Amino acid sequence: MGLFKRLFQTKKSQLKARKYQIGLSQSAASNTSLRALFTWPLPDAFYESLEEALILSDTGIQTALSLSNALQTAIKKGRVHDAERLKETFVDVMRQRYIPAETSERPAFNVHFIVGVNGVGKTTTIGKLAHQFHTNGQSVMVIAGDTFRAGATEQLKIWADRVGCAFYAKKEGSDPSSVVYEGLEKAKSLGIDTVLIDTAGRLHNKQNLMQELDKMVRVIKRFDPDAPHQRWLVLDATTGQNGMAQAKVFHEVTDLNGIVLTKLDGTAKGGIVFSIFDEFAIPIRYVGLGETVDDLEPFDMDSYLAGWLGESF
Repeated sequence: MGLFKRLFQTKKSQLKARKYQIGLSQSAASNTSLRALFTWPLPDAFYESLEEALILSDTGIQTALSLSNALQTAIKKGRVHDAERLKETFVDVMRQRYIPAETSERPAFNVHFIVGVNGVGKTTTIGKLAHQFHTNGQSVMVIAGDTFRAGATEQLKIWADRVGCAFYAKKEGSDPSSVVYEGLEKAKSLGIDTVLIDTAGRLHNKQNLMQELDKMVRVIKRFDPDAPHQRWLVLDATTGQNGMAQAKVFHEVTDLNGIVLTKLDGTAKGGIVFSIFDEFAIPIRYVGLGETVDDLEPFDMDSYLAGWLGESF
């Protein structure tokens, strides 16, 4: 792991780091020009080249400038005298973008409200989350609140059956809020402790969608004023900065407290992670590093940086 070797001393941390490394291999391959910049002494155009490389990796312009400025300040303050120390300083600067998830106690009736546009892998992500929670000993119900997308309910039912969790749905075209209300009632009666609610993602019809989501949230609050406890946005990492616009829209109506970043094992360049931290201060809860049910990983910043920058960094 090069620079990151000292971070992964236990077998568990090594296995996690390896999973990130494999999942982010395409992102690391696209960061060749970024890695090549870290030589000593610094060339005259180092910071301009760094900003360009960061922008090309999907950090966005403002985040790239912020990271470049932070590194310049850190180099001036620190004792940077060789390429290895330069790399360590850069990693420290990147790590400071990390927004940890709060560690509050899980409520007895934990409601997850999952939002995201169509095509980001939202339904699949819900299935994988249900699998993780169920495997960890929680009783889980999935509620099919996306009642208008053709096949959405059937797809979610397949996942529920595969995972072995409870499932609630009504016929296609039903009012989503009524589905959610009745589903929560059913979950309560069964003694379920974790509920995952799928929602519509028709962002092209923004006003109606936002009104629909707001209504669903109000219905959920009838069961618990603090619910939905988890308000997570599923983002496709391959969309890069377009994902930031999606985050802004959903954050306005649902007050997001988590993001699940999918498809990082594909053509995603991965810099969107740092944009999310910079612009929204919303923690990333999970990342999708592959196709299988076990390839949704809790987000770990050190493992992410090691995979994103590559083994040779």
